[in-house]
Amino acid sequence: MKILLTGASGFVGRNLTRVLGAHGHDVRPVSRRHGFDMSRMLAPADWLSCLDGIGSIDAVVNAAGIIGETRSQRFDLLHTRAPVALFEACRQAGVRRVVQISALGADDTAFSRYHLSKREADQALLQLHAQGCVLRPALIYGRGGTSAALLLRVAALPLVPALEAGAQALQPVHISDVVATVLRALTGPAPPRELDIVGPQTVSLADWMQTLRAAQGLPKARLLRVPYALAWAGSWLLRPLHPLAAPDNLRMLRQGYRADGRAIEQFLGRPLLPPQPHLQFEDASILGRRP
Repeated sequence: MKILLTGASGFVGRNLTRVLGAHGHDVRPVSRRHGFDMSRMLAPADWLSCLDGIGSIDAVVNAAGIIGETRSQRFDLLHTRAPVALFEACRQAGVRRVVQISALGADDTAFSRYHLSKREADQALLQLHAQGCVLRPALIYGRGGTSAALLLRVAALPLVPALEAGAQALQPVHISDVVATVLRALTGPAPPRELDIVGPQTVSLADWMQTLRAAQGLPKARLLRVPYALAWAGSWLLRPLHPLAAPDNLRMLRQGYRADGRAIEQFLGRPLLPPQPHLQFEDASILGRRP
């Protein structure tokens, strides 16, 4: 298959590129590193040249996304307007299958600008494309992830900060399972219209931080309980220094997100990887070593 992949230089995109290539697919990457600025590709005409006309591209995967905004990288442009223009171009060009990588929580409960911007594009795809597939992964971990690397650094501190009591629910999913889901959605007989991708275990934020310590060969550490009001004030102070420190991200962390994992296991036909310390340093290439 000839597959157009946006966000090709990101965590998910890099892993997809390697695995899709290993399966014999021709991947055409789209990212700023490859000379494409999606924040300027806001009309279907901007994408039609990438699709090379009717019948050239077989499938499209939109893996572009940011967790925090900067002056030039905005949710409304990268999560909504550019993808919607791409999806319309796919309809015009007759692209057979389109996969949108969204986020767990981009549903009727969404309140953050991050989730709302993703949800708007999700809905547009489902309306525009008969074989559009929206995948909503939970927290993705594995080698090379930006947010995963940040959490590893925080977990290595002598006192590990945890929001309130650190009881927020997480269902971490390994990058290899996310990539396997995308691969099946592209090549299977009929992709689901919407699917949550969650790990097989629900863990608290506090327990997840201890798992990250174990991954680095560190013993368990005491948690530094951070009141929400203090964390909220700190997020406003740190926001100019790091996009992940945005107040909305704190609200999303406090909310916690859970989903029923039976649907994704049924779709893949196997159990997903349970969270284990060593998997923090494995990427999607582990798929080739799994039974």
